[in-house]
Amino acid sequence: MKRCPYCGFENREGVLFCEECGQPFVGQADTPDTSRLNPETHETFKERMTWGTARFGEGASVLIRIRDVVEPLVFEPGAETIIGRLDPSALETPDIDLAPYGAAELGVSRRHGMIRRGEDTLTLIDLDSTNGTFLNGQRLIPHQPRVLRDGDEIRMGRFVFNIFFR
Repeated sequence: MKRCPYCGFENREGVLFCEECGQPFVGQADTPDTSRLNPETHETFKERMTWGTARFGEGASVLIRIRDVVEPLVFEPGAETIIGRLDPSALETPDIDLAPYGAAELGVSRRHGMIRRGEDTLTLIDLDSTNGTFLNGQRLIPHQPRVLRDGDEIRMGRFVFNIFFR
C-alpha cells in the first residue's frame, strides 16, 4: 500500500495519483523514471498520467477537498453556483460558503467565483474578485469561463482546494 503524504489515504501499489485527493506521487523515490521504461510499460504508464476528464455527466456531483480539512464538501451544481464567503452584513449569500474554513483571512471575496454547468461540462469563472482566482496555477481573467477537469486545483486568494467529479 502507498500512503498519500497529503491526505493519508492508503492507495494501491503502482498508482501515480492519490485515489482519494488526487495528489501526484510523481517525483517520489518509488515512481519509475519514464525514460527507462520498456515500450509495454511506457504505454500503461502513459495511460495513467492523462488529465482528469472534463466530462460532467447527468446526475453527477462535485466533491471539493479543502487543504487541511478532513471532510470534503459535496454538492450538485445548479446552472450557476456562486462560491465565496458569507458576510452577515451582506444581503446575498453564496451557494458554497467557505467562511467556516478561514476564507476571509485567506482573501476569498464574498462573491469570488462561479461554477457554471453546461451541457456536459463545468466551467469556472472569476467574478472580478479582489485577490484573483487561479486554476492549476494560472490566473483567470475575470468573467471568462475556463473548463474544469476532475482533480483540478483551484486557488481563490490564498485559499486552495481541489475539485473532483463523482
